[in-house]
Amino acid sequence: MTPLASRVLIAIPLLVAAIYAAYVGGWVLAGGGIVVGILALHEFYAMTRQYRPLIPAGFAGLVVAIAAIHLGGVQWAGVAIPGVLLLAFWLSAVSEVRQSATAQLAVTVLGVVWIGYGLGFLVAVRDIPGPDDWGRELLLGVLIGAWVSDTAAYLFGRMFGRRRLASQISPNKTVEGLVAGLVFGFAAVFFTVYHEPTAVPLAPIHAVELALAVTIAAPLGDLFESYLKRDMGVKDTGTVLGGHGGVLDRIDALLLAGAAAYFVALAIGRA
Repeated sequence: MTPLASRVLIAIPLLVAAIYAAYVGGWVLAGGGIVVGILALHEFYAMTRQYRPLIPAGFAGLVVAIAAIHLGGVQWAGVAIPGVLLLAFWLSAVSEVRQSATAQLAVTVLGVVWIGYGLGFLVAVRDIPGPDDWGRELLLGVLIGAWVSDTAAYLFGRMFGRRRLASQISPNKTVEGLVAGLVFGFAAVFFTVYHEPTAVPLAPIHAVELALAVTIAAPLGDLFESYLKRDMGVKDTGTVLGGHGGVLDRIDALLLAGAAAYFVALAIGRA
């Protein structure tokens, strides 16, 4: 089986599961986010194990962050940070393994902020109140847009890529792939959210703003993960998804795209 066929074979059921969770929302989405988040955070902590991250504190912080956002909204998002710091401080202080406390705490909290809050903002997008399930339509736009952007960047990069985008971070990414991802991703988001919700249609300019936010944030999220992997000297964060690598490799673009979509929706009065 070719690498492309393997990617497609794994990507389709993952996308179907994500769209189903987005459509249903509620604790199906929040609970699924927690499970995915724990798997991704485990991969991140395994990748950074030389810094001895305080795994129980990280897992607890991720669960609290996503649950707090779902139950109380984004205004409760910060409740996890003090708890993570206190628990991580205690675990570091009583640990018999000597490691730089600053490195331990920094890596532990980074995982919660990056992965926990990244997934939490996807839940926040789905929970946006409004007519005709506006939050659902916006989250579908984020998921479909990120997937289309990533797929287009991969295909066009392999077929037409000549100019390296950031060779010191991710040598396989090309300028041609990035442009294709931006164009196709923009179209996917725009046509998903355009004239939604039907009761109070979104203005075209606002659909453009949301599409730009998602399709710019998604590749930046991908590059951010690649930057950390390069720093840690690993190619993939895991092997659980075969040719797709680890769970974190598949959700990296969404971790910034969801936050971008939420804050643009807030700025235009749709959150």
